[in-house]
Order: sequence, then structure tokens, then C-alpha cells
Amino acid sequence: MQLGPTLIDDTFAEAFGMRYCRLIVTAADGYWLDAAVREFSGYSASVIACDAEIGIERRLSPAESPDGRVGVSLLVFGFSTDALAKAIPNRTGQCLMTCPSTAVFNGLPHSETKIPLGKHLRYFGDGYQKGKLISTRRYWRIPVMDGEFIVEDVLGVERGVAGGNIILQAREQSVALAAARRAAEAVHAMPGVIAPFPGGVARSGSKVGSRYKGLKASTADAYCPTLRGRVLCNLHPETNCAYEIVIDGETESAVGQAMVAAMQAAAGEGIVAITAGNYGGKLGKFHFHLHKLLS
Repeated sequence: MQLGPTLIDDTFAEAFGMRYCRLIVTAADGYWLDAAVREFSGYSASVIACDAEIGIERRLSPAESPDGRVGVSLLVFGFSTDALAKAIPNRTGQCLMTCPSTAVFNGLPHSETKIPLGKHLRYFGDGYQKGKLISTRRYWRIPVMDGEFIVEDVLGVERGVAGGNIILQAREQSVALAAARRAAEAVHAMPGVIAPFPGGVARSGSKVGSRYKGLKASTADAYCPTLRGRVLCNLHPETNCAYEIVIDGETESAVGQAMVAAMQAAAGEGIVAITAGNYGGKLGKFHFHLHKLLS
């Protein structure tokens, strides 16, 4: 199959079921909001080594946010509810409560499964914190040096899909970088998904396992141009640079639609092929066939 001048491999991306939370973070203005998001989402590219995969789902206008200020919707993915219950309060306390003017709200208020957030963080108030119940939702007001940090008591947890992906192959790095940026921006514009790697792009794709004992993942050698001739290569013969776009989403449909948007945005002159990473279908139950998605 061709998408303009770009070959689309007849293969599939293999993705996994994960749990996710949605945090609504607001601040006095865009400067402090961006500072909070950068800090909160640091070191969050892959749960291979990070405690969570995090990204901006979308930005919120004051009319859309819970407290009438600028905000963002953040999606946070983890292997389990327990993993999220550890990672999110830690990151919120260290990265959001510390940031001037921020507040944090539950973006999944109707979820049956919940994890504590303000319920834990309130103790930082050292007895001066105050709780307030509005309808069925509880909020905490924790005294801080610029007033109060408002944080919701709990966060909802839902089942999501993580690890949808495409791999762009180009003749030149400059062309690959431009295409990867187009693809990542297309994903960022889609609802219900994130691309958690730096700028939405991963250059160090991984495979399961390693020749070194105890290392659970290592470089995806089949997609490394400099290893051509030394390993079984999955790259197009003209490829000298490859980048991976990894997509996590709230539903299988959302991930599939984002993959389509990414492929359509990335394809073009100099992008010789687009493929996807999988493990033979043995590890993840969600299989996104590229030809089927595009048809």
C-alpha cells in the first residue's frame, strides 16, 4: 500500500492494556501552567523504567476549566491502579503543589475505581488544611506561601490502551525529523490520546529482553541503520534514519485514529516507508494493522 510516495508496510503495531487517570491542572496564566506541566511530566516517556507515561491530552480555555483559569488535561498511564496510586500523588506533591498558583482536579469523576490524591497530600497542611464537599466531590485547601493549593480528594481510574505506534523511515535525518514532528503534532491534535516521548518522538525504540542478564529491554536492533548487515534488518533498503511515534489512549479506537492521523501527516517525499513495531502478537492483545486502519 502507498500513501503518496510513502510505502506503508503490511504489518501491525502491538499495544497493551493499561490503566490511566486524567488530571485537570489549572494556573494563574500560561507561564506557570507550562512550568507545572514540564515538571510533572518529566521522566515519563516509558514505563519500561519510568513510574508513568504522561502527556498533555489538550489545553483548556478558562471557559472550560473547573475554576475559570487556563488549564490542561493530562493523561497518566501506568501498568496498574496501584502503580498510579503511588506515582501520581508523588508527582503532584513534588511538581504541582510546589508550582506557583496551580490547582488540580479529577478529570474522571464518574469512574468507579478511584485512587487517593488530596486525601494523602492534605497532611502537608500540618493540621491547617480544610476540606470542602461540593455535591459528591471533596476538595482540599492546603495552606501554602501564595495562599492555598486546591486539590481534589481522589482521582478516577479507567482502562486504556498504550503502545500503539508507527515507525517512520527516511533517507535523511532532516526529512525524518520534519516528518516526525508533523506526525507528533497530528497526534497532539487528536482527542483522548498522548504521545509520551520527548516531543512525541522516540529515537531509541526497544525490543523485549537483552543479551545482558537482568535487562528487560534493549535497543530495537532491527531498526538501527548502523547495524544493517550485522543483524536481521527490518528497514527499507534506502532508510538511513528511523523514528517511532508511540501513542497511548483512552480507547482502542482513539489510538487507531491517532495512528491514522500520524501516518497521513508523516507520509511524503523522502519518507520511504512507514512500518510498526510488534512482538509477533504474543505480548499485547491490541493489534493495529496499518493497511486496515488506512482502508
